[in-house]
Amino acid sequence: MRNYKIEQKQEKESIGRLRGFIAGVASGVTKLTVGHPFDTIKIRLQNSGLDGRFSGPLHCLKTTIQKEGFRALYKGASPPLVGWVFMDSLMLGSLHNYRLLLQRNDPTIKLNLFQHALAGAGAGWTVSIIATPIEQIKTRLQVQYDQSTKVYSGPIDCARKLIRNNGIPGLWIGFIGTLAFRSWFCVYWGSYEVYSRWLRRYNMNEMMVNFLAGGLSANTFWCVSFPIDSVKNRFMTQPDVKPLRFPNLRSIARHMYQTEGINGFYRGFLPCILRSFPTNASAILVFETTMRSLKDF
Repeated sequence: MRNYKIEQKQEKESIGRLRGFIAGVASGVTKLTVGHPFDTIKIRLQNSGLDGRFSGPLHCLKTTIQKEGFRALYKGASPPLVGWVFMDSLMLGSLHNYRLLLQRNDPTIKLNLFQHALAGAGAGWTVSIIATPIEQIKTRLQVQYDQSTKVYSGPIDCARKLIRNNGIPGLWIGFIGTLAFRSWFCVYWGSYEVYSRWLRRYNMNEMMVNFLAGGLSANTFWCVSFPIDSVKNRFMTQPDVKPLRFPNLRSIARHMYQTEGINGFYRGFLPCILRSFPTNASAILVFETTMRSLKDF
């Protein structure tokens, strides 16, 4: 005889595991809409150390709009339009499931800060698999400044040329850098829990807690992870020639330090921080709100 209560419980648990992936889709769309123009400025500044093209974020913004138009701020937006949806879905879905794993599928068990950080790191490592090719294409398109030096006509052309020159593994150039960068998600989600607990002491409504904690944790994350992000992006956007001028992350980090000093690792930090709070605060608010909406399904 079939045990309907057990089957119903198993079905509810299965749906519960999918909630994070569904909510991640909504988060990804929000993140792209709010954050991509800031990301373009950040990427361009991170790479301007090679040619001194921009003196700062405002100069970069002004020059980009004057020479290429406002739409240039959304260059490379096609990969993250698809990519951020997939990345946030996988990252937040993984985060939710790693939390459930640590809770032994009992949501009433409260995780400690280390467990929240561990779930965050696991989510970062998981999403690195698809984040690397998406970021590889996005960053290469973002540093195309004018028609005369344009190498790629769009994301598909970029992917095709990378595969032609390097095989399928060419899309994963910089995977180690992506893995190192996203390991810092332990700080992101660990600090998110710290800020959430602190803000709840002031009897704020949950949506305000989500928004503020999301923005604060994102800024905390970028403060510690920005140098490796700079190295990763510089490595990914170097000319696709053989042999590579910089064969590994260590060589490009050494070159950056020797030619630009510590400042070279923080180019683009200001637009990154300015983007980080509103983008991630909005995205996490959407994620948490969607999670609550799906709770009873």
